[in-house]
Amino acid sequence: MKFDIITIFPNVVQEYLNTGILRIAQEKKLIDINVHDLRDWTDDKHKTVDDTPYGGGPGMVMKVEPIFNALKDLKKENTKVLITTPKGEKLTQSKLEEFSKQTDTHYIIICGRYEGFDQRVHDHLIDYEFSIGDYVLSGGELPALVLVDGITRLIPGVLGNEGSLDSESFNNDMLDFPQYTKPEEFNNWKIPEVLKSGNHEEIKKWRESKKVTSSNQEDL
Repeated sequence: MKFDIITIFPNVVQEYLNTGILRIAQEKKLIDINVHDLRDWTDDKHKTVDDTPYGGGPGMVMKVEPIFNALKDLKKENTKVLITTPKGEKLTQSKLEEFSKQTDTHYIIICGRYEGFDQRVHDHLIDYEFSIGDYVLSGGELPALVLVDGITRLIPGVLGNEGSLDSESFNNDMLDFPQYTKPEEFNNWKIPEVLKSGNHEEIKKWRESKKVTSSNQEDL
């Protein structure tokens, strides 16, 4: 699976990609990730990728030309173009699973900034718009990394223990149960007795009873 991430802050994105699961997945050749500076696709001597909005208003808008030029260079027959935007569909675990199964797909992710994209980007150049929550961030770099991280860990062979995916949070719309480790008691805070019982059936029942649905979590 291949990802191309287009951003005006490539160093910020690259730093995260060089650590943890994403680094391991790249070393195993399970994914290929390239980070690009959008400013490389502008002929403007100041490397400008934004401009004032027609009709007036505060802030700046990301220009269509550099994005068009970047996609012309990077797109392939199997490419899907994604953009990060607060107006996009909220990213879910089921969507990540859907993406992870499309192993032959080449994903280009364009990170938003400022007041968003020229509407012609939305109308003519992209396949999917997404956000990671009902709030506004300074830019789309974090959502882009969330997407790539979430997809990558679902690819077979990436995680050391594949069985851990079966019990993870949000599988079957459930959040994970409480976890404890040594010491058994700290500051007079003790772990539940059932976890020391060795009775796997009772432990399983206890864990199931402590799970909550992700929809309930949103109401907390």
